[in-house]
Amino acid sequence: MEFKSLKNIESSFKQIRMFGIVFLCLCAIVAVFSVIKSYQFAEAQRQKIYILDEGKSLMLALSQDLSQNRPVEAKEHIKRFHELFFTLSPDRSAIESNINRALFLVDKSAFRYYQDMQEKGYYNRIVSGNINQTIQVDSVTIDFNAYPYRAMTYARQMIIRESNITERSLVTRCNLINSVRSDNNPHGFAMEKFEIIENRDLRTLAR
Repeated sequence: MEFKSLKNIESSFKQIRMFGIVFLCLCAIVAVFSVIKSYQFAEAQRQKIYILDEGKSLMLALSQDLSQNRPVEAKEHIKRFHELFFTLSPDRSAIESNINRALFLVDKSAFRYYQDMQEKGYYNRIVSGNINQTIQVDSVTIDFNAYPYRAMTYARQMIIRESNITERSLVTRCNLINSVRSDNNPHGFAMEKFEIIENRDLRTLAR
């Protein structure tokens, strides 16, 4: 009878030890699973950007996937370049400031256009003639099916003189590649092989 009792105690001890090992294994699995999920969540958060709701506080920011927002950023990058490069006023320092900011967004292909117009005296005529030039980007089309991305921009230039306003059609194309984000390039793109396809007068209106 005493032998049977000892055997039952030994069997119970083995069961308790087995339950303890199983419990420790389950705890280890839960801990590893929690660490992996936390890491995945942190990585997912890094792939999101936050857009302020009408310039309000960050508490009202909307979270969006970075990959989903890239087409919008690409169009804004190209639009911003055109606004800086083609918006001119009769102020030499303002022209140089805009051009320098625009050249951070593009390769040397745009700089060659700038040099060519400078050598032809275009910017001197803007200043001496007290001419203002503005641009309205109508649309930007980008093919995201192949890399580098091919982009076409359709815009209108308004050349404002004291006596008249000339409206010009402007069509450009370029390649778009991914780049590093910076203060001078917030969207993280770079334009390559920039080319002006069309730049012609549409109409002139007397003032």
